[in-house]
Amino acid sequence: MTTGRHIPVMAPEVVAAIGPRAGGHYVDATFGRGGYSRALLASAPCRVLALDCDPAAESAAAALGRDCGGRFRFRHARFSELESIAFDEAFAPADGVAFDLGVSSAQLDDPQRGFSFAPGPLDMRMSVEGPTAGDLIAGLDQDQLADLIRRYGEEPRARRVARAIVAARREAPILTTDRLAALIASITPADSRIHPATRTFQALRIAVNDELGELERGLAAAETILAPGGRLAVVSFHSLEDRAVKHFLRARSGTLPSGSRHRPPEATPPQASFRLLHRRAVRPGAVEIAANPRARSARMRAAEKLAA
Repeated sequence: MTTGRHIPVMAPEVVAAIGPRAGGHYVDATFGRGGYSRALLASAPCRVLALDCDPAAESAAAALGRDCGGRFRFRHARFSELESIAFDEAFAPADGVAFDLGVSSAQLDDPQRGFSFAPGPLDMRMSVEGPTAGDLIAGLDQDQLADLIRRYGEEPRARRVARAIVAARREAPILTTDRLAALIASITPADSRIHPATRTFQALRIAVNDELGELERGLAAAETILAPGGRLAVVSFHSLEDRAVKHFLRARSGTLPSGSRHRPPEATPPQASFRLLHRRAVRPGAVEIAANPRARSARMRAAEKLAA
C-alpha cells in the first residue's frame, strides 16, 4: 500500500530487512507505483525485477525503466507466476524478495476501481479481469454471501449483512459502492474506529482477487527462487494476511508451537528453510503513521533463506 506520493509503507524497514548489495538480484512482487523498486535501486547498484497484476502500474514501470536502464525490469503478472518469471528473466536465484500486500493507494483513490466507499462501480478487480464484486453481490445466495463475509472480512454480523443485501437486491440491483456501503451502514451499529462496511468490502476484495490463495502461492515461489542467505520481507495490512505470513514463516523456520497431547509433534520435523529476522512483526513508527494514517495497520515480517 502506497501513500498519495507513491512512497511505500515501511520502505526503510523493508530495505533494511532485504539488505541490497552491489550486483544483487531483487524482486519487488508488488510494484504498485514503484516505491519499493526505487528504494531498492537507490540503496545499492543492484538489479530489480518487479511484478504487478494491475495494468495501471505499467506506465510508472516504464518511467522507472527509462530512469534506471538495464537495472530494472517489469512484468505484468500475479504472485503465482513469480517462480516462472524469475527463472525466465534470469533473476533466480534471487538475493531478496519483497511483498507489499493489499490494495494500493492509487487503486483506493480511484473511485472507478470500486475499492472505496466513494461513488463508483462495484468492481474491486486488481487485474481488471474476471468476475467483479458486483457479480458476487448479484450471484451468491444468502448463505454463500454470509460465509464469504465472515471468512474473509471477519465480520461478526455477516449473516445480518448478507440478509440485507439479498433483500435489497430484490428491489433493485446493487451496482455501486456507495449504495452497498450505505445499505450496510443502515443495518450495522456505527463503530468509531472503522466504517461499518469496511469488513464486507475487505471480504469482497479478497474473494474477487483470490488474495489469500495468491499470497500462499507467492510465498512458496519466493522460497523456491531465493538463494541461500537471500531475504524475504512481507508487509501486510490486515489480520488474515499477517496470519498467513506468520504461519508460513514459522512453519518454514521450525518455530511453530509444539504439539499438544491431542496432537503430538511430528517424529521428524521438516528441516528449516528460513531463519526469522525478528521475533515479532515490525510496526511502522509514530512519525510515519502521523504522516500517512493508512500505515497504522501495517506490519512487516522478514526472514533469511537457509542453505537447506
